[in-house]
Amino acid sequence: MNVAFTFKNFDASEHLKEYANSRFSKLVKYVSNPDNTDMQVNLSVDKFRHVAEVVFSSDHMHVSAYEVSEDMYSTVDMVLDKLEAQLRRANEKMRSHRRKEAAPARMDILSYGEEEYREPVIVESDSFVPKPMSVDEAAEQLQTLDHEFLVFRNADNEAINVIYRRNNGDFGLIDPGY
Repeated sequence: MNVAFTFKNFDASEHLKEYANSRFSKLVKYVSNPDNTDMQVNLSVDKFRHVAEVVFSSDHMHVSAYEVSEDMYSTVDMVLDKLEAQLRRANEKMRSHRRKEAAPARMDILSYGEEEYREPVIVESDSFVPKPMSVDEAAEQLQTLDHEFLVFRNADNEAINVIYRRNNGDFGLIDPGY
C-alpha cells in the first residue's frame, strides 16, 4: 500500500510519522490487492485546530474522511475510525452483491435453515367495473378507505386511472394518457 503524507503549517516529528503510518497500515486488511492501493494523508494545523484529511483509493473503492480536533494523535485515530467504518460498509456491500450474483437465477422454493421461502403466487383475483369519477373524487374516496390505491375511470377522458397513497401521505396518479 502506497501511503503519502503531507504536513501543512507544522513540522511533523518522527514519532507522529511512525504513529500515523502504523495506524493507517491497518487498513490493508480491507483490500484484496495492496499493491494497487494508494492513500493520501493530509495533516495540518490551523491555530488551535488539528486537521486530518485522508483519501483512500483502491481497485474498486474510493473513500475519504475528514476530522478535526485539538490533538493530532486523536485526530489521526478519529479519521482512521471513520475510514474503517466506510471500508467495512463498502466490503460488506461488495460481498452482498457477489452473493446475489452467485445465487441461482430462479428457484421456486428456497430453503433457509428450518424455514422455507416460496415464490409469491396469485391466490385471489377480483374483477370489477371502475366507477367514473373525477380525480378529486377519487382522492377523497381513497382518503376514506384503508387501501393503498384505487382504480377508477377518469370522468374527464374516460381512461382507466390509478390513484395511490405515497409514503409521505400525498397521492400519486397514474394516467396512461391514451
